[in-house]
Amino acid sequence: MAIKIGILGYGNLGRGIECAIKQNDDVELAGVFTRRDPSTVKIMTEGVKVYSVDDAPKMKDEIDVMILCGGSATDLPKQTPEYVKYFNVIDSFDTHAKIPEHFAAVDAAARANGNVGIISVGWDPGMFSLNRLYANAILSDGKDYTFWGKGVSQGHSDAIRRIDGVKDAKQYTVPVDSALKAVRNGENPELTTRQKHTRECYVVAEEGADKARIENEIKTMPNYFSDYDTTVNFISEEELKANHSGIPHGGFVIRCGKTGWNGENSHIIEYSLKLDSNPEFTSSVLIAYARAAYRMSKEGQSGCKTVFDVAPAYLSKLSGEELRKNLL
Repeated sequence: MAIKIGILGYGNLGRGIECAIKQNDDVELAGVFTRRDPSTVKIMTEGVKVYSVDDAPKMKDEIDVMILCGGSATDLPKQTPEYVKYFNVIDSFDTHAKIPEHFAAVDAAARANGNVGIISVGWDPGMFSLNRLYANAILSDGKDYTFWGKGVSQGHSDAIRRIDGVKDAKQYTVPVDSALKAVRNGENPELTTRQKHTRECYVVAEEGADKARIENEIKTMPNYFSDYDTTVNFISEEELKANHSGIPHGGFVIRCGKTGWNGENSHIIEYSLKLDSNPEFTSSVLIAYARAAYRMSKEGQSGCKTVFDVAPAYLSKLSGEELRKNLL
């Protein structure tokens, strides 16, 4: 029996989930849920219906895991605690500073209703988080460095698009090259948030919108832009489509550490990603964790989880015997 997946929200991430389902034969798409008029949403999978989000609770017995594809700024803080009442859920909540409070809200609702909710799944938070944990556990005397980009941040782009007067936008996160080189050279520099990355924004403003206000709102937005050197470029809709239609991303997690009685030996652990499509890669991670949520729920587990709480074997469709034979 394939794991029945629901997709709530059909933007870039929702379409990526649909593609990932096609590549995994142990999961199947049970339905897509949208805030738009369902008749206007065309999906790629034949024979699967599009529903209004209002119909989702009625289908709690027909979906094993609901994957929530909303934005972290305003959607997921409300949606994840609500939908975990009815389903096992996965989200990609990526506002790092607010993960503890999001976890608490989802955990209370999940435990009260006997479901599993895995939050902050993706590549950061997500895969990068795991690699930070592994590296910290192994090199206890050391320093962590995380660099993102150059690439499009979906969450930051979404946050800009929600500003009044913004028609469309893309935001690129760009590592500061000199900082990255210093870390790889083992110099263990002390780097502020501002010294590690810059943010480049390309914004299409509504006709007549106050561009100075929009720029100020972007640059002063807490948790997104206020701690970075941010450049705001106002461009036409045509230019955005021509030059900024892709959604690449990537980055590096690096830990520099010492071992030996006197700390005489140095080590560097580096994990890197180079992604053609940020949402499609994130979707592939979400599907793996949907598989885990289903298995954990079948075992009787409930409550909110993060990637730290999920054993690697739960992510793979292979059996324990196959994993030990082929991957260990």
